[in-house]
Amino acid sequence: MATKRKPSTIYLDPRIAQAVKMKAAITGESISDQVNDALSESLKQDEEDLRILRGRKGERGRSFEDVLKDMKRDGLL
Repeated sequence: MATKRKPSTIYLDPRIAQAVKMKAAITGESISDQVNDALSESLKQDEEDLRILRGRKGERGRSFEDVLKDMKRDGLL
């Protein structure tokens, strides 16, 4: 069963719009399909990042100041 789609207006950088139109012409995939696929992939990456963060919740963090001190000690600053 095909998913129902909701009409939306998006504003693209002209160069991105041109590239997407060209890709649509070459692949036969609609611009809407391309945008849906790209957003879905981005959301999957966000979900993976959140899963990783949850797994690291108990880890002790380091302050930015400590990182700078270490970099200075190691001659990187």
